[in-house]
Amino acid sequence: MTGEKSLRVCEKGHKYYKSSDCPSCPTCDKEKKPQSGFLSKLSSPARNALVHEGIDTLNELSKYTEKEILKIHGIGPASLPTLRTSLEEEGLSFKE
Repeated sequence: MTGEKSLRVCEKGHKYYKSSDCPSCPTCDKEKKPQSGFLSKLSSPARNALVHEGIDTLNELSKYTEKEILKIHGIGPASLPTLRTSLEEEGLSFKE
């Protein structure tokens, strides 16, 4: 999966190097990063993974268990405390 970094160019013309199969452009990811909300507190891979799954609100996130969220490619254990805190601030929690 990982190996030597190769030069890539995204559809907007940004040039970047990647060693993984992940097609996301770091420049585009920075441009798409929300300025507020729980998604703004996550890394690009975690944010992109949730959005790809249609999870872009805390109400939507609260419909999942922690185990289900961790099964999503791009989400790691380091994201859980941030997600938990964001849910708790709105009086929500992960599904049991």
